Amino acid sequence: MAEEKKQEKIEREYIIPLRREWLKVQAYRRAARAAQTIKKFIAKHMKIADRDLKKVKLDIYLNNELFYRGIKNPPSKIKVKAIKENDIVRVELAEIPEILKFKKARHQKIHKKEEKKKETKESEKTIKEEKTEEKKKEEIEKEKSVEEKQIKDVKAKEKAEKHTTKTKEPQIVRRSMNRH
Repeated sequence: MAEEKKQEKIEREYIIPLRREWLKVQAYRRAARAAQTIKKFIAKHMKIADRDLKKVKLDIYLNNELFYRGIKNPPSKIKVKAIKENDIVRVELAEIPEILKFKKARHQKIHKKEEKKKETKESEKTIKEEKTEEKKKEEIEKEKSVEEKQIKDVKAKEKAEKHTTKTKEPQIVRRSMNRH
């Protein structure tokens, strides 16, 4: 049963009040505090063990929405959708504006293309590895055949030498050396 619970996907929507928290810090830290507040809220309400904020991941578009009006003026509340998978909670905007829908679709399309490129590169690598293995086998076979040919040539030379008669060639005497 414990394994089944880990594989379950839990989705919830929340409207998170941010103003009380970001009013407690300096103006130049407000958007960052809003992000931290979202993480704390989600950790509490999605029952994350030890309320570990590292297990809460904010979506790019949610983060951009927090910083949209600048670091000093984040939204006072925000509606989010939290999705819990295996102890990690992904948080994204519940109601995505039209402009962001197009950006998100384009981003996903680009991401899919990159994944396809990676897959093709991996398949090319495996093909190259197979080819290199084939080449290595061919090289080994060539080396063996070259060695066999050399052995045959040596045997043929030995056989030819056996059948030739050995004759002594006359020595050339140099007369210029003998003049003393």
